[in-house]
Amino acid sequence: MAHILIVEARFYDHLNDLLVAGARGAIEAAGHSCEVLTVPGALELPGAIAMASERGRWDAFVALGVVIRGETYHFEIVANESARGIMALTMDGVAIGNGVLTTEDEAQAIVRADPAQLDKGGAAAKAALALLDLRDRMG
Repeated sequence: MAHILIVEARFYDHLNDLLVAGARGAIEAAGHSCEVLTVPGALELPGAIAMASERGRWDAFVALGVVIRGETYHFEIVANESARGIMALTMDGVAIGNGVLTTEDEAQAIVRADPAQLDKGGAAAKAALALLDLRDRMG
């Protein structure tokens, strides 16, 4: 049984509740356990996962959050840099499912976050488990 750390950028509480529910459901349905760690925003996700991965307590990670386009360039910075940081860790062999939503508006985010609709939290958890399995098979 694997132990997974869900790291959530808790900026939109109601949307994150949906993402976490989907991720937790997928992890538990696969017979694994999980914990949730909260960080302020999407830019903090890669750093928190990097710190946690050094501890050796978790087998894989699920990064969750929501970045909704606003009126400024800040959206691009947050979306791009959080994805870049997560990808860099993944390239270093850390099993991470990226469930950070980047949407134009809240309505798009709800459809993607809701476990009864697109369930991107669950999909990110399944991706983390698939990477963990792949890493384990490669020795």
